[in-house]
Formats: sequence, C-alpha cells, structure tokens
Amino acid sequence: MTDLPGEIGEERVDAALGGLARLGGVPVAGHVSVFEQVFAELEGALASVDGTPDRQR
Repeated sequence: MTDLPGEIGEERVDAALGGLARLGGVPVAGHVSVFEQVFAELEGALASVDGTPDRQR
C-alpha cells in the first residue's frame, strides 16, 4: 500500500486515517489490529456527528 488518503479537513477523521501509515512498519499479521483501531476511530467520529454515543468494544 503506497497511496494513503490525503487530509480531508475533519480532525478526527484525518487522525484516524493517519493511523494507516503504521501499516508499513507492522508485519502483515498485525494489519488486522491496525485496521480495527482505524475503523473504531472512524466509527467514533461518525457517531459524534449524529449525536450517537461512541460504542465501547
């Protein structure tokens, strides 16, 4: 993976997507945990937009 998304201007989303940059330094076996963390952060950002409380995992 060489192309990471650029900043979109929403601080929480940009921070979450920035987590994808860690993939290059993590063995493939660890990618799932990185994706899960990024997904959780994106989910939290979306929940804050519509007033839904963040889900706890």
